[in-house]
Amino acid sequence: MLHAALYSATVAVVNLDPANDMMKYKPDIDITDLITISDVMDTLKLGPNGGLVYCMEYLEQNMSWLEEELARVKGRYLLIDCPGQVELYTHNTAVHNIVQRLIKMDIRLVAVHLVDSHYCSDASKFISVLLTSLTTMLQMELPHVNVLSKCDLIQKYGKLAFNLDFYTEVLDLSYILDQFKDKEIMLRVMKAVDKANGYVFGDLEERNLQEMLSCAAGAEFEYEKIQNIQEHFVDDSAGTSTENG
Repeated sequence: MLHAALYSATVAVVNLDPANDMMKYKPDIDITDLITISDVMDTLKLGPNGGLVYCMEYLEQNMSWLEEELARVKGRYLLIDCPGQVELYTHNTAVHNIVQRLIKMDIRLVAVHLVDSHYCSDASKFISVLLTSLTTMLQMELPHVNVLSKCDLIQKYGKLAFNLDFYTEVLDLSYILDQFKDKEIMLRVMKAVDKANGYVFGDLEERNLQEMLSCAAGAEFEYEKIQNIQEHFVDDSAGTSTENG
């Protein structure tokens, strides 16, 4: 809000997060004047996730309230704070429908997706965030800007494998493959899946004959299949407890 004010924009802050009850500022429009997650959880005996979904669906059904509130701040630059629950932007339609109603009011919107920077420290988490962001962009049908947040805390999670521009520009992701852990375990899983669905027995591409025979005959012993998992995740001392079982 302060930065927008520095650009001479008259700002109106809109809180659409019914669980946001610890604000250090007073929003111009606050969904808690319409509904609160605490009331929903108490009345309907829902958990926090179900409560948030209910609140946004309730807002969708009562858009006249939001339209009247927005009419009071017409002409201002709107900063809209939305809930952080991911399913509201990936497959639930309530927020999408609310956005579409706002667009019909001739309000130009852009989605700003805040991503904790610590996700860059783990390859699998980074890929998950990318997929979540893409799904959100498709679901919301809005111009979309990703912002890495909490960059001052990123060093807590160790040195990044690449410079920040690799993550912000989403450069060639093939380089990140070497950052995945336990690749051998994943190869074993893929091998078992291909065996189960018959892919290894197909004739559409050349394959190593020895590997095919090994898969077909189930030549590996059970201990060999899990040996590397045992070494990675299970304390050796734990294995002795099963001998007398």
